[in-house]
Amino acid sequence: MIQSNIAPLGMAVTPHHLASESALAILREGGNAIEAMVAAAATIAVVYPHMNGLGGDGFWLIVPPQGEPIAIDASGAAGTLADLNFYHGQKTIPHRGPKAALTVAGTVSGWSEALAVSSELGGVQKPLARLLGDAIRYAADGIPVTHSQADATQNKLRELVDQPGFARTFLLNGAPPAAGSRFTQPDLANTLCLLTEEGLDSFYRGTLAHKLALGMSQLEMPLTLEDLQNHHAKRLTPLRVSHQQGDIFNIPPPTQGLVSLAILGITDCLDMVNANDAQTIHRIVEATKLAFGLRDKFITDPRYITEDMQDLLDSTLLAELAATLDDHQAAPWGTGRGPGDTVWMGVMDSSGLAVSFIQSIYHEFGSGVVLPDTGIIWQNRGASFSLDPTHMLALAPGKQPFHTLNPAAARLHDGRTMVYGSMGGDGQPQTQAAIFTRHVVQGLPLQQTISAPRWLLGRTWGQSSDSLKLEARFSTETVSALRALGHEVEMLPDYSEAVGHAGAIVRHINGMLEGAFDPRSNGSAAGF
Repeated sequence: MIQSNIAPLGMAVTPHHLASESALAILREGGNAIEAMVAAAATIAVVYPHMNGLGGDGFWLIVPPQGEPIAIDASGAAGTLADLNFYHGQKTIPHRGPKAALTVAGTVSGWSEALAVSSELGGVQKPLARLLGDAIRYAADGIPVTHSQADATQNKLRELVDQPGFARTFLLNGAPPAAGSRFTQPDLANTLCLLTEEGLDSFYRGTLAHKLALGMSQLEMPLTLEDLQNHHAKRLTPLRVSHQQGDIFNIPPPTQGLVSLAILGITDCLDMVNANDAQTIHRIVEATKLAFGLRDKFITDPRYITEDMQDLLDSTLLAELAATLDDHQAAPWGTGRGPGDTVWMGVMDSSGLAVSFIQSIYHEFGSGVVLPDTGIIWQNRGASFSLDPTHMLALAPGKQPFHTLNPAAARLHDGRTMVYGSMGGDGQPQTQAAIFTRHVVQGLPLQQTISAPRWLLGRTWGQSSDSLKLEARFSTETVSALRALGHEVEMLPDYSEAVGHAGAIVRHINGMLEGAFDPRSNGSAAGF
């Protein structure tokens, strides 16, 4: 039997156990869920450096015990110099190198804005040196390299090894570090210390900002000091969908939170309670195709959107989409947006405050560019822009790129609160649908829900195939049934990182906090 962890006073779920423990330590000391998440976010940036970092973006979904949830968009816009002329002669934006590092990194601004929310909710803020203390120690003294980091370094070495600062920062004696070896990041430790001394705003308007801007100029990145100074995280009203089981929340554009909500709104019109594995997967996959259609038609920088995104989640519209779904035949579809390396983390405290959070540098190791003397690897999120000036996602200075990132939360009619999410680009909304459907709708225990075999419609790392990929633990009957429905099925290993690192926390009506982590990760569900 696969059991969840349940605790009365606090729970943290992350894809790396050291980050879970950083959050748990803050909770034990009386800090709230937001402060605990900042500590976890700093630690995960050090211990999972191939998937996230200070040079990336973040999104927060904060669910207070009472009142409306709060969303924070901590994503950066394209730099002042990042115009079409900057990429003259190129058909697409490169995924690696200084030209791929074209958007401001917003994640640190999200930490700052979340702590402001914490103060407004009555939290007595712990010193920043305490919140970042674990991260500083792990960066300075070293952490054991995970198999995930070792594999990512080895598999992507050819395209990363010559990027500025990469070999110096992420290779040991010129070679990828072995799993279990000690890995130190002294420059990153110094950067984190500087943030504790000057405050998080130093990243954008202090000593660190000037150091970053100097490096950007030296490396001919299309970002300037003014771009950093003009950046601020934004509070947003979350999108929501009304489901038979309760209200589900997610992040509005530039993220694909709309997709995650639309999938669940469409499948809510179908009989998911009595569906077997093949029917569950087929219906969610077909709903995913319909939701991706909405995404590809509407989602871009919010300033360029004329439709009201909440209107697209109207129950009547979703029912109309559900009516087009063929329960007996897979619909054709085009291509997805591809994979993305990300970390989802959740924290709940004893007051009922809950946080669903995502932090990312997009592809593994982002652009591959490490800013001099900072230890910060910069994201390549701007690679999702188009160089076609007529495209909805056309590059323009100051424009926000499309984001796959979307942390989720739900307030259920039975009184439970749930935060959940996953890494994995196109796979994020699909995995969210799997988690919610299996646990909330079909009643599968929480840890079994996260551990159960999953699927991915779309591309995995290094592949161009947009097939339906299934972990090999599905039964032969399920696989055969999906092929009979017309799905182009490919098989993945038993516990494949391709389907993402997921997690969830549920607050029960008696106050008990139940957490589940992904065995595909190095994570844990830590409570007290």
